[in-house]
Amino acid sequence: MADEGVLKQVTAGEAVELANAGTLLVDVREQWEWDRGHAPNALHLPMGALGDRVDELPHDADMLIICHSGARSLTVVTALADAGYRAINVLGGMTAWERSGGSVMGTAPQSPSA
Repeated sequence: MADEGVLKQVTAGEAVELANAGTLLVDVREQWEWDRGHAPNALHLPMGALGDRVDELPHDADMLIICHSGARSLTVVTALADAGYRAINVLGGMTAWERSGGSVMGTAPQSPSA
């Protein structure tokens, strides 16, 4: 696990191993992205809902934060770390998760209509 100052990040391969070992995986993508495919046992907490639902997250345990490519999750990890949470960014997001052999469930193949 790379330690970037206060912020922690892991590769997708490391995240798959950690999630399989029981570390909470928090998916911060939008509903349509979640519906297209998400990791089993992940907690879906869209970035925009974080303020209203932050009490669902543990203060006393590491948690992996994932999005599509790693940018939104880094923003969330920064905010959570500033609030005292033990959040870890998953580098490369769900794209890298799938490439690393992480399980994915969900089947909606279309993006949202504008």
